[in-house]
Amino acid sequence: MIHPTSGFRGTRAGVTAGTGTSLQGQDQGSSLPRIRISYWCAKGHETQLVFLKLPEDQIPAVWDCRRCGTAAARDGVAPAGLQAFDDGYKSHLEYVKERRSSQDAEDLLAGALEKLRARSILPDELPGDA
Repeated sequence: MIHPTSGFRGTRAGVTAGTGTSLQGQDQGSSLPRIRISYWCAKGHETQLVFLKLPEDQIPAVWDCRRCGTAAARDGVAPAGLQAFDDGYKSHLEYVKERRSSQDAEDLLAGALEKLRARSILPDELPGDA
């Protein structure tokens, strides 16, 4: 049971201090001016974002597309080589390739195939084996 004098009773996001528990008929405070900006990626996906009304140079020119993750620009033409955020993300395969050479990969694969053949899970000859 919630105590009737609980400070959380009747509040919601955006309520300013001193508006009380009832929001009807009272001033809810002044909200900051906002603008909606559209970004388009090379595939034609539109991403709409809401920003505070800021000077033009403070609004990002490039944003990641929400659908495909590629760079999206405000003018509708996604820049070819420009990445929105260069966070240094690498896939698992890229990390493995940094640690192992092609020969290491071949040796690991051959060892794994030998183990499977020893347990009779794989036939001795696979299509493509020479």
